[in-house]
Amino acid sequence: MVMIQSVSPPSRSVNKNQAAQRSNSSKQSAASSSLDLKAKTLELLQQYRETRSAAIRNRLVEMNLGLARKEAYHWKNQCQESFDDLLQIGCIGLIHAIERFDVTRGYAFSSFAISYIRGEIQHYLRDKSPTVKIPRKWSELLHRSKREAAHLLQDLGRSPSDDELREAMELTPEEWEQFKLARQNQSTLSLDAPLGQSDNEGNSFGDLVPDARYQSFQLAQEDRIRLSQAMSQLEDRTRKVLEFVFLHDLTQKETAVRLNLSVVMVCRQVKKGLKQLTQLLGQEEEC
Repeated sequence: MVMIQSVSPPSRSVNKNQAAQRSNSSKQSAASSSLDLKAKTLELLQQYRETRSAAIRNRLVEMNLGLARKEAYHWKNQCQESFDDLLQIGCIGLIHAIERFDVTRGYAFSSFAISYIRGEIQHYLRDKSPTVKIPRKWSELLHRSKREAAHLLQDLGRSPSDDELREAMELTPEEWEQFKLARQNQSTLSLDAPLGQSDNEGNSFGDLVPDARYQSFQLAQEDRIRLSQAMSQLEDRTRKVLEFVFLHDLTQKETAVRLNLSVVMVCRQVKKGLKQLTQLLGQEEEC
């Protein structure tokens, strides 16, 4: 009689162990690759610090392009800019990080570079953003209107009318009026625009806007004149001491040598002159 021995199928636990081993092996390989990239990056950064070679810098950009790509993907979902434009701006930040990284400080280059990449992209988006912020709904409609206008221009062979564009965007007359107002509010008005109906009617909008820099300059000039007038009323020796100390930025010792006085005398003349100037300028304000 022949005995037949049954063979049991391989257990699932064996398959799970194999999968776990493959997963661990993959993780170890990725970790090893990351460590190799960091070590190679630090080595090239040290070489670049010594040689400033453009070839080494370009190689560093290629090796760490993933940092710029990661930030570009992040910001692409928060703005209207294309991924390629954001990636290029991010690469500029990466180059700045390479230029300024100091390997002797022991910092991780990736953390150092991310701040430069993110800052460069944020500055770019800030400079590209409209001067006047409008609600997101109307901002999306503005971008949509540009696309629809381009399609109608291609189909009609001419610029579309307002009614044609409104119908293409499927807006009601009320929504269209609100949309036009939002589009108008987003644009800036030139300060050279005339106040009246005609360009020859006189003042422009810029004439109504005060220039803070000019006002500050004007006040500084007035203060300078007042101080000059008050200085002219001081004794000659006191006036010269104040001029040397405060206008020519000399020390009291240097002023004493120039005027053949003692340092103590110069100190007294400074106190005396400042007190007299305070009184003179105070009298002018009362008048």
